[in-house]
Amino acid sequence: MIVHRAPDAVLFDRDGTLVVDVPYNGDPALVTPVPGAREALDLLRAAGIPTGVVTNQSGIARGLISAEQAAAVNRCIDELLGPFAVWQVCPHGPDDGCACRKPRPGMVLAAARHLGLPPGRVAVVGDIGADVEAAAAAGAAAVLVPTAVTRPEEVAAAPVVRADLMGAVQHLLEPVGAR
Repeated sequence: MIVHRAPDAVLFDRDGTLVVDVPYNGDPALVTPVPGAREALDLLRAAGIPTGVVTNQSGIARGLISAEQAAAVNRCIDELLGPFAVWQVCPHGPDDGCACRKPRPGMVLAAARHLGLPPGRVAVVGDIGADVEAAAAAGAAAVLVPTAVTRPEEVAAAPVVRADLMGAVQHLLEPVGAR
């Protein structure tokens, strides 16, 4: 007997995963969803699975964009691909020592808490090792969708790798015995 046990929520990295990465983007006009993002998200939502976003935005700490600009980009993404049940944004830089910046688990834990779920019932989909590491540190599942910036060692270390968002979502939705 195959048991179906999809996650109760799926969290996505923003830049490079849901939308084409424009470094330190503060302009909603530059937002372009990655191919297949809408369809993958629609598949999850049709299955009744809430979606969310967990995103490092160090450009805020570096003074390259304002928190308001980052929020405007997030609103645009929500309009194009949402609605998302939760957004978690880390505005800190790599050396700030915060608990939220991926690869630390803070945003994943906060998103799970916001959704009323234990982290073990959540999955994280991202394009770099920090996304996978944050999921693991929180006790969540992880799927890596590599891009041109994903390092080979990150691909080798990931528990699950899929070529694109649809493949990641299909993996999360398939019956456990079929994985």
